[in-house]
Amino acid sequence: MGNLDSNSLFLLAAILVPLLAGLVLLFGSGFGQGPRRSVAAIGFGLPLIIGIWLYCQFETSLAGGYNFELRLPTGLESIGIYLHLGLNAISMPLFLLAGTVGMAAGFYAMHSKAERPHLYLALLLFMLGGLMGTFAAIDVFFFYFFHEFALIPTFLMIGIWGGAGRRGAAIEMTIYLTIGALLSLLGLIALYVQSELESFSLLELRNYLSAQPLAETVQSNIFALLLFGFGILVSLFPFHSWAPKGYAVAPTGAAMLHAGVLKKFGLYGLLQIAAPLLPAGAEQWFPWIIWLALGNILIIGLITLAQKDLKMMLGYSSVMHMGYAFLGLACFSAVGAGGALLLMVAHGLSVALLFMLSTCVYHRSQTFDLAAMGGMATKAPILAAFFVAGIMASIGLPGFGNFWGEFTIFVALAESPVTRWLVAPAAVGIVISAIYGLRAVANIFFGPPKADFAERLESGKIVDLQGFEKLPACVLIAGLLVTGIFPRVFSDNANRELMGLYPAEEINLPVIGATVPPAEAIAPKEVNHP
Repeated sequence: MGNLDSNSLFLLAAILVPLLAGLVLLFGSGFGQGPRRSVAAIGFGLPLIIGIWLYCQFETSLAGGYNFELRLPTGLESIGIYLHLGLNAISMPLFLLAGTVGMAAGFYAMHSKAERPHLYLALLLFMLGGLMGTFAAIDVFFFYFFHEFALIPTFLMIGIWGGAGRRGAAIEMTIYLTIGALLSLLGLIALYVQSELESFSLLELRNYLSAQPLAETVQSNIFALLLFGFGILVSLFPFHSWAPKGYAVAPTGAAMLHAGVLKKFGLYGLLQIAAPLLPAGAEQWFPWIIWLALGNILIIGLITLAQKDLKMMLGYSSVMHMGYAFLGLACFSAVGAGGALLLMVAHGLSVALLFMLSTCVYHRSQTFDLAAMGGMATKAPILAAFFVAGIMASIGLPGFGNFWGEFTIFVALAESPVTRWLVAPAAVGIVISAIYGLRAVANIFFGPPKADFAERLESGKIVDLQGFEKLPACVLIAGLLVTGIFPRVFSDNANRELMGLYPAEEINLPVIGATVPPAEAIAPKEVNHP
């Protein structure tokens, strides 16, 4: 057992409280509205409070060090599986992201008119508990277990409360995510077997593999499993088609948590586990990530540009912006990895905000068709202001966290002559996102209303955001502004951590199709040792 103190118990509580609250609500069909919301408020609110407290208590440590460690027996100690929890400078921002988006999604869902609200809130709480566990797990087995645990409520919520076409979307989503989960599981098991360590502890694996690295071929094969397994879970091109359809039919709370947080599981796995433990394999596969990431940015960007449905547009936009995070990883440097981490946090906040606001738009307009609306800002100026802020954050406007994530990734690309050419196509992606984002704002809020919609505007049925909608929107906007104005709240600690896990200087990764330099150009230089 790790050094047991109050903070490590708080970390455990951030996982257990939403799970226990969900269990209470699962059997709380007889609860009235007041007791049901009280239990849900504790389950959704406490993880965020704990996350903020633990952030304030976080102590900078050397690479590989964890704060608030807790190690509990599971009965599987013979094969090296413990409930080993802790936070380092990479997992801390995502742990806080999960608490923030979970609180916003939960408080919005508490006012949902969904049938069987106790079950709806219980499943959302189970999902949140799994997410908090995913980013708090040091044990690789529980890292995977908590993710799968959080996925189950997603499928159930889409199947029960999803929109039109939910069955087909749920089946496609299940097939893709099952394949991705199996591939990543095979990769993690192969890592466990090949290390001959008989431990799933990420700390022990790092120490062992840094001293006794695996053969390059073995690293390449395991990294391939993790890349494509995690990549499918993140909707890496061309394995992306499940995401926009799934988000379009998912209930709002599930869409906010999955797109905002759960989809970061794959990127986090590559950032925290795959690339640092398998550097030789990463060098061989990262050039391929460049081309797949460009597929996300350019091809999916053009598909997003063609969307007429607001929720489908946001779904494809979410997929598109994952390409920038993959480009950051493809730099195989501390700078690129840091940019990817910042973008993951900011993207999670902005996409959760936009999915929530899209539902607010639908409740007022009764349509997701962008061409059927217009002029809504006259009746809902606060909704318009929040939506514009969400779109601007998604585009990467300075002042929001997305800007620093994308800017850092551009810097990482420009630092290496091998990846410098990617700056131009990546910049084209920003132009594309600006076009479809601003067009959506114009069509919904500022364009001339269509004849049928003008009647609805004059009918008095369209009102501005209410209190239960403003609160989660303000929480998410506040997160975007804090990370946009003070990015060092995460970046300083993360940089120290990443400098120990990634090369301090850029390495010349071979780009597919590039001319291989002569041997003398890449031969190591002689070093005069004292």
